[in-house]
Formats: sequence, structure tokens, C-alpha cells
Amino acid sequence: MLTEVLEYDAAGAARPLLFDVLAWTGGASRRLWFKADGSAATSGRATHGEYQVLYGRMLTPWWDVQLGARADVRTAPGASASRAGALVGLQGLAPGWFELEPSLFVTTDGNLSFDLTASYDLFLTQRLVLQPRLESTLSLKDDDAFGVGRGLSSTSFGLRTRFEIRREFAPYLGVVWERGYGRSAELARLAGESASETLIVAGLRLWR
Repeated sequence: MLTEVLEYDAAGAARPLLFDVLAWTGGASRRLWFKADGSAATSGRATHGEYQVLYGRMLTPWWDVQLGARADVRTAPGASASRAGALVGLQGLAPGWFELEPSLFVTTDGNLSFDLTASYDLFLTQRLVLQPRLESTLSLKDDDAFGVGRGLSSTSFGLRTRFEIRREFAPYLGVVWERGYGRSAELARLAGESASETLIVAGLRLWR
């Protein structure tokens, strides 16, 4: 199991707790993957979670293809929404040791979206690691219940510096810039939220 992101923004209006966790079982060539990614406000009751169960098969020593199901759940005071569908994606290492995770998500309502997560570990010393991390979403249709607009919906770019006390236990500090575009930015403003946000985070990276 790898907890890539487990962090808290004490200065944010909702003081959110953010997480990105993946676990797997199986051998090198075939695996069953479980993924959870989202956030929960500690000041208020707003939450957003994305949960996946995937079958993965090795294409090359560096790449897996993954196929399965995804469910999204969003809650806020006085409102909640959910959606589910099928997901197909890749996970692996690109030239230059960039970790990439592109995926296509098709909901039961027929909405198609593309998600990309990319990160890179730059070892400043044997224990001190700087990690740039980019997440972006593109959608073919508006999904107002999830604040998602057609086209490039949102990007999140983070810079996190972690200190590996052990490979399995690494506290970190970082900054994350989040921004919505087009209809997504408009939906955020209609909900009384900002279309862009800067988070100052502290967290832990855990692996076992």
C-alpha cells in the first residue's frame, strides 16, 4: 500500500484534509488495484472522493494497463451527488523517470472525461526529495453536480519536499496551486467559491 498524499491545509478556509491512497494485491504481471483520492473539510461538512477498483495487467516492465470501475461521491451542506462508470487507464514510468497515470472515465450517463496525473521525484540528497506533481481533468460535457465544465476543467500543481526518515515514512511540506477553467470556474463562483486556490500543506507519505 502507498499513501502518496495525506496532507492538511491549516490556513485554508475549510481546513481540508487531502488524500491519495493506492493498494494492490497479486503478482508482477497481474494485479487487483484499489485507489482512493479526495478531500474532506475539517471546518464544515464538504467532502469529495473518487474510488476505483481495477484489474491491471503488465504490458512492459514499465507499464500496466488497468480496467475497472470508478465511483465519485460529493457531499456538501444541503446537497450531495454521486456518479459511477467504467475506467481504462495506464500506469507507469515514462522516459526520464516521470511517473504517469492517464485514464479515461465513462459514466453511466455517457459523459467521457480524461484525467492525467504526472509526478517526478528529484533527490536533492539521499533522504531529501522534491516532488513536482500535476493533476488535470478534461471533460466532453458539463457535469454541474460535480462542478465540472466542458473542456479543460481543472488543474492542480503541487511542489512537495519530503524527508525520508525511512523509505516507508516521510513527512513533507508543500504548496499546491489549484485552478478551474471555463464552466468549472463559473460553477465555483456560483457556489460562492474561488476559481483558484493556493494551499500550504503538511503531510506524510507512507509505504509498506
